[in-house]
Amino acid sequence: MIIYKTNAEVEIMQQNATTISRILAEIAKILKPGMTTLQIDEMCKQMILDEGGIPTFHNYHGYPFNLCASVNDVVVHGFPNKKELKDGDIVSLDLGITKNGYVGEHAYSFVLGETPQEHLKLVKVTKESLYKGIEKAVAGNRIGDIAFAIQDYTERQHGYGVVRELVGHGLGKTMHEEPNVPNYGRRGTGLKMKENLTIAIEPMINLGKRNVYTESDGWTVKTRDGSPSVHFEHNVCVKKGKAQILSDFSIIEAAEKTNPNLNTSYENL
Repeated sequence: MIIYKTNAEVEIMQQNATTISRILAEIAKILKPGMTTLQIDEMCKQMILDEGGIPTFHNYHGYPFNLCASVNDVVVHGFPNKKELKDGDIVSLDLGITKNGYVGEHAYSFVLGETPQEHLKLVKVTKESLYKGIEKAVAGNRIGDIAFAIQDYTERQHGYGVVRELVGHGLGKTMHEEPNVPNYGRRGTGLKMKENLTIAIEPMINLGKRNVYTESDGWTVKTRDGSPSVHFEHNVCVKKGKAQILSDFSIIEAAEKTNPNLNTSYENL
């Protein structure tokens, strides 16, 4: 069932999504080689609790952590662990909060230190593709218009692998509502979107081929060819004429620029 939100509900969701943006910005200020994703998980948990919220991911279908921390060839759902991050790592952090009855959750990929140019380009293109998709999230368009825009930009124009097994989704009182929002598809297909549909748009793009597999933990999804993958995600509300972005990357981007350990040079490619 498709659940359209009231403006008041959308406002709560925007507050929650922006809270996650602020938390990820705090991590962006201190992220560096030598840290562990388990340390980051604990920090994020405490910040969510300090905000009066509940970590959405913890115990969601049995997921044992508060954060998904996916490094290099891990596409999504990476378990936080004690392995130290190192120079050159691409680190995707995906985090959610439940507060006042609604969920806000999104993801951002960071680059630690020097990394190959082709990896930086993948980060740039994946991030750009997210906004290509958001441009199509307007009333009267169809879900396939979002999907096509992301696939066309990443796969057809740049030759990257677009993951099929995992998709974006509706968002509201729970983390996953209808409809699914794939990153691949045909224009003019799928649900016709109406105003105040709230969705998570989240391209998951591989440098190599699109094929992935799930590790024995039942969660961690990795590229089959070992190539790096990048993941960005925004919470979006469908509106007439132009989508409303509920999360706020500008807070994270400003924080990134204060941290000499993070590489944002991809913005200038």
